[in-house]
Amino acid sequence: MSQFPYLAVIVDFDRTLLHTDKTISPYTVEMLQNLQKSGVKLLAATARPERAITSYCETIHFDAVTTLNGARTVMRDSVLENPICIESAECILEQLCKIEGTVVSAETASGIYANTDIPQWMLTVVDDIQKIPYREKIYKILASHPQMPVEQISLKFPKDTYMTIAEHKLIQIMNTSATKWNGVQRMLETYHIPTERVIYFGDDNDDMEPMRHCGCGVAVSNALDCVKEIADFVAESNDEDGVARFLLKAFLG
Repeated sequence: MSQFPYLAVIVDFDRTLLHTDKTISPYTVEMLQNLQKSGVKLLAATARPERAITSYCETIHFDAVTTLNGARTVMRDSVLENPICIESAECILEQLCKIEGTVVSAETASGIYANTDIPQWMLTVVDDIQKIPYREKIYKILASHPQMPVEQISLKFPKDTYMTIAEHKLIQIMNTSATKWNGVQRMLETYHIPTERVIYFGDDNDDMEPMRHCGCGVAVSNALDCVKEIADFVAESNDEDGVARFLLKAFLG
Protein backbone atom coordinates (compact mmCIF):
# COMPACT_ATOMS: atom_id res chain seq x y z
CA MET A 1 0.00 0.00 0.00
CA SER A 2 1.50 3.35 -1.04
CA GLN A 3 1.66 6.40 1.20
CA PHE A 4 -1.63 8.31 1.08
CA PRO A 5 -0.75 11.89 -0.01
CA TYR A 6 -3.66 13.71 1.64
CA LEU A 7 -4.38 14.67 5.24
CA ALA A 8 -8.15 14.88 4.76
CA VAL A 9 -10.86 13.32 2.60
CA ILE A 10 -14.04 15.38 2.19
CA VAL A 11 -17.19 13.81 0.77
CA ASP A 12 -20.60 15.03 -0.29
CA PHE A 13 -23.41 12.62 0.64
CA ASP A 14 -26.26 12.44 -1.89
CA ARG A 15 -25.29 11.16 -5.34
CA THR A 16 -21.64 11.03 -4.27
CA LEU A 17 -20.96 8.87 -1.22
CA LEU A 18 -24.48 7.44 -0.97
CA HIS A 19 -25.98 5.00 -3.42
CA THR A 20 -29.17 6.12 -5.14
CA ASP A 21 -31.14 4.17 -2.53
CA LYS A 22 -29.39 6.30 0.16
CA THR A 23 -27.26 3.46 1.53
CA ILE A 24 -23.49 3.24 1.99
CA SER A 25 -21.91 -0.05 1.04
CA PRO A 26 -19.83 -2.03 3.57
CA TYR A 27 -16.96 -1.76 1.07
CA THR A 28 -17.01 2.04 1.24
CA VAL A 29 -17.39 2.07 5.02
CA GLU A 30 -14.37 -0.21 5.45
CA MET A 31 -12.25 1.86 3.06
CA LEU A 32 -12.99 5.13 4.85
CA GLN A 33 -12.54 3.63 8.29
CA ASN A 34 -9.14 2.25 7.31
CA LEU A 35 -8.09 5.67 6.08
CA GLN A 36 -9.22 7.25 9.33
CA LYS A 37 -7.30 4.68 11.36
CA SER A 38 -4.19 5.66 9.43
CA GLY A 39 -4.60 9.27 10.60
CA VAL A 40 -6.51 10.80 7.68
CA LYS A 41 -9.33 13.14 8.74
CA LEU A 42 -12.76 12.23 7.35
CA LEU A 43 -14.94 15.27 6.72
CA ALA A 44 -18.32 15.71 5.06
CA ALA A 45 -19.99 18.61 3.25
CA THR A 46 -23.70 18.18 2.60
CA ALA A 47 -26.90 20.05 1.86
CA ARG A 48 -28.65 17.85 4.41
CA PRO A 49 -29.45 18.93 7.99
CA GLU A 50 -27.83 17.07 10.87
CA ARG A 51 -30.93 15.02 11.66
CA ALA A 52 -30.77 13.54 8.15
CA ILE A 53 -27.20 12.30 8.46
CA THR A 54 -27.31 10.81 11.97
CA SER A 55 -27.25 7.19 10.84
CA TYR A 56 -24.33 7.82 8.46
CA CYS A 57 -22.35 9.58 11.17
CA GLU A 58 -22.99 6.65 13.51
CA THR A 59 -21.57 4.30 10.88
CA ILE A 60 -18.66 6.52 9.84
CA HIS A 61 -17.45 8.74 12.66
CA PHE A 62 -16.65 11.86 10.68
CA ASP A 63 -14.22 14.24 12.33
CA ALA A 64 -16.39 17.21 11.31
CA VAL A 65 -19.32 17.94 9.01
CA THR A 66 -20.63 21.06 7.32
CA THR A 67 -24.40 20.79 6.84
CA LEU A 68 -27.20 22.73 5.15
CA ASN A 69 -24.79 23.92 2.43
CA GLY A 70 -22.58 25.50 5.09
CA ALA A 71 -25.28 27.08 7.23
CA ARG A 72 -24.11 24.88 10.14
CA THR A 73 -20.60 23.48 10.50
CA VAL A 74 -20.24 21.00 13.34
CA MET A 75 -16.83 20.27 14.78
CA ARG A 76 -16.07 18.02 17.74
CA ASP A 77 -16.18 20.89 20.25
CA SER A 78 -17.86 23.81 18.45
CA VAL A 79 -20.55 24.81 15.96
CA LEU A 80 -20.45 27.65 13.43
CA GLU A 81 -23.82 29.00 12.24
CA ASN A 82 -24.78 31.20 9.29
CA PRO A 83 -28.59 31.58 9.40
CA ILE A 84 -30.68 33.82 7.15
CA CYS A 85 -31.60 37.06 8.92
CA ILE A 86 -35.24 37.57 9.87
CA GLU A 87 -36.02 40.32 7.37
CA SER A 88 -34.40 38.53 4.43
CA ALA A 89 -36.15 35.24 5.24
CA GLU A 90 -39.51 36.96 5.47
CA CYS A 91 -38.92 38.76 2.14
CA ILE A 92 -38.07 35.52 0.31
CA LEU A 93 -40.89 33.48 1.84
CA GLU A 94 -43.43 36.19 0.99
CA GLN A 95 -42.35 36.15 -2.68
CA LEU A 96 -42.45 32.36 -2.90
CA CYS A 97 -45.89 32.12 -1.33
CA LYS A 98 -47.28 34.45 -3.99
CA ILE A 99 -46.37 31.97 -6.75
CA GLU A 100 -49.34 29.62 -6.83
CA GLY A 101 -48.48 25.95 -6.44
CA THR A 102 -44.95 26.49 -5.16
CA VAL A 103 -43.87 24.03 -2.48
CA VAL A 104 -42.01 26.06 0.14
CA SER A 105 -40.12 24.80 3.17
CA ALA A 106 -37.76 26.24 5.76
CA GLU A 107 -34.99 24.43 7.61
CA THR A 108 -34.89 25.78 11.16
CA ALA A 109 -33.17 25.15 14.46
CA SER A 110 -36.07 22.94 15.59
CA GLY A 111 -36.85 21.12 12.35
CA ILE A 112 -38.36 21.71 8.92
CA TYR A 113 -41.62 23.52 8.18
CA ALA A 114 -43.51 23.64 4.88
CA ASN A 115 -46.68 24.99 3.30
CA THR A 116 -47.66 21.47 2.14
CA ASP A 117 -46.83 17.93 3.13
CA ILE A 118 -43.71 16.20 1.81
CA PRO A 119 -44.02 12.71 3.38
CA GLN A 120 -40.41 11.61 3.05
CA TRP A 121 -39.16 14.76 4.83
CA MET A 122 -41.07 14.25 8.11
CA LEU A 123 -41.88 17.94 8.38
CA THR A 124 -44.46 20.18 10.06
CA VAL A 125 -47.08 21.74 7.76
CA VAL A 126 -48.01 25.34 8.61
CA ASP A 127 -50.43 27.83 7.06
CA ASP A 128 -48.29 30.87 7.85
CA ILE A 129 -44.82 29.84 6.75
CA GLN A 130 -43.87 33.45 6.01
CA LYS A 131 -44.10 34.15 9.75
CA ILE A 132 -41.67 31.37 10.70
CA PRO A 133 -38.63 33.74 10.72
CA TYR A 134 -40.10 35.52 13.76
CA ARG A 135 -40.41 32.23 15.66
CA GLU A 136 -37.43 30.20 14.47
CA LYS A 137 -33.84 30.62 13.30
CA ILE A 138 -33.88 29.74 9.57
CA TYR A 139 -30.81 28.15 8.00
CA LYS A 140 -32.16 27.40 4.55
CA ILE A 141 -35.28 28.00 2.44
CA LEU A 142 -36.26 25.40 -0.15
CA ALA A 143 -38.68 25.70 -3.06
CA SER A 144 -39.94 23.59 -5.94
CA HIS A 145 -42.95 23.52 -8.23
CA PRO A 146 -44.83 20.45 -9.55
CA GLN A 147 -45.37 21.96 -13.03
CA MET A 148 -42.99 24.89 -13.39
CA PRO A 149 -39.24 24.43 -14.04
CA VAL A 150 -37.43 25.95 -11.08
CA GLU A 151 -35.40 28.14 -13.44
CA GLN A 152 -38.65 30.00 -14.19
CA ILE A 153 -39.31 30.88 -10.55
CA SER A 154 -38.31 34.53 -10.45
CA LEU A 155 -37.23 36.04 -7.13
CA LYS A 156 -35.63 39.25 -5.94
CA PHE A 157 -32.96 38.29 -3.43
CA PRO A 158 -31.83 40.41 -0.49
CA LYS A 159 -28.10 41.17 -0.73
CA ASP A 160 -27.23 38.84 2.13
CA THR A 161 -28.71 35.73 0.46
CA TYR A 162 -28.02 33.59 -2.60
CA MET A 163 -29.59 30.67 -4.44
CA THR A 164 -28.45 27.33 -5.84
CA ILE A 165 -30.41 24.64 -7.69
CA ALA A 166 -30.00 21.00 -6.68
CA GLU A 167 -30.60 18.16 -9.15
CA HIS A 168 -32.34 20.60 -11.54
CA LYS A 169 -35.48 20.59 -9.38
CA LEU A 170 -34.94 22.18 -5.97
CA ILE A 171 -34.15 25.81 -5.17
CA GLN A 172 -31.99 26.28 -2.08
CA ILE A 173 -31.60 29.74 -0.56
CA MET A 174 -29.02 30.52 2.12
CA ASN A 175 -27.10 33.33 3.79
CA THR A 176 -24.20 34.41 1.54
CA SER A 177 -21.81 33.18 4.25
CA ALA A 178 -23.43 29.72 4.17
CA THR A 179 -21.48 27.91 1.47
CA LYS A 180 -19.89 24.51 1.42
CA TRP A 181 -16.52 26.12 0.76
CA ASN A 182 -16.78 28.38 3.82
CA GLY A 183 -17.75 25.35 5.90
CA VAL A 184 -14.86 23.34 4.46
CA GLN A 185 -12.43 26.12 5.33
CA ARG A 186 -13.64 26.17 8.94
CA MET A 187 -13.20 22.41 9.24
CA LEU A 188 -9.69 22.54 7.77
CA GLU A 189 -8.70 25.45 10.00
CA THR A 190 -9.81 23.45 13.04
CA TYR A 191 -7.41 20.65 12.14
CA HIS A 192 -4.68 22.93 10.69
CA ILE A 193 -4.84 21.17 7.33
CA PRO A 194 -3.69 23.11 4.24
CA THR A 195 -6.08 22.94 1.28
CA GLU A 196 -3.44 21.39 -0.98
CA ARG A 197 -3.42 18.31 1.26
CA VAL A 198 -7.17 17.70 0.80
CA ILE A 199 -9.11 15.52 -1.66
CA TYR A 200 -12.76 16.47 -2.25
CA PHE A 201 -15.50 14.31 -3.81
CA GLY A 202 -18.75 15.79 -5.16
CA ASP A 203 -21.39 15.83 -7.88
CA ASP A 204 -23.44 19.05 -7.84
CA ASN A 205 -23.15 22.81 -8.29
CA ASP A 206 -22.36 23.56 -4.65
CA ASP A 207 -19.40 21.15 -4.79
CA MET A 208 -17.61 23.11 -7.50
CA GLU A 209 -16.04 25.82 -5.32
CA PRO A 210 -14.46 23.46 -2.78
CA MET A 211 -13.44 21.16 -5.64
CA ARG A 212 -11.56 24.03 -7.29
CA HIS A 213 -9.79 25.07 -4.08
CA CYS A 214 -8.80 21.70 -2.65
CA GLY A 215 -5.62 19.94 -3.70
CA CYS A 216 -7.56 17.30 -5.63
CA GLY A 217 -11.16 17.52 -6.82
CA VAL A 218 -12.93 14.33 -7.89
CA ALA A 219 -16.35 14.14 -9.52
CA VAL A 220 -18.31 10.90 -9.63
CA SER A 221 -19.36 9.87 -13.14
CA ASN A 222 -23.02 10.66 -12.40
CA ALA A 223 -22.13 14.26 -11.51
CA LEU A 224 -23.39 17.25 -13.47
CA ASP A 225 -21.36 17.87 -16.62
CA CYS A 226 -20.21 21.25 -15.32
CA VAL A 227 -18.78 19.55 -12.22
CA LYS A 228 -16.95 16.90 -14.22
CA GLU A 229 -15.48 19.60 -16.45
CA ILE A 230 -13.69 21.34 -13.56
CA ALA A 231 -12.71 18.20 -11.64
CA ASP A 232 -9.14 16.91 -11.63
CA PHE A 233 -10.46 13.36 -11.99
CA VAL A 234 -13.75 11.56 -12.64
CA ALA A 235 -14.44 8.45 -10.56
CA GLU A 236 -17.00 5.72 -11.08
CA SER A 237 -20.60 6.52 -10.14
CA ASN A 238 -22.08 6.66 -6.66
CA ASP A 239 -23.83 3.33 -7.26
CA GLU A 240 -20.48 1.79 -8.17
CA ASP A 241 -18.80 2.96 -4.94
CA GLY A 242 -16.88 5.53 -6.94
CA VAL A 243 -15.36 7.29 -3.93
CA ALA A 244 -13.92 4.16 -2.36
CA ARG A 245 -12.80 2.61 -5.66
CA PHE A 246 -11.06 5.81 -6.72
CA LEU A 247 -9.18 5.99 -3.43
CA LEU A 248 -8.10 2.38 -3.75
CA LYS A 249 -7.05 2.55 -7.40
CA ALA A 250 -5.37 5.95 -7.27
CA PHE A 251 -3.54 5.82 -3.97
CA LEU A 252 -3.91 2.64 -1.97
CA GLY A 253 -3.50 -0.18 -4.45
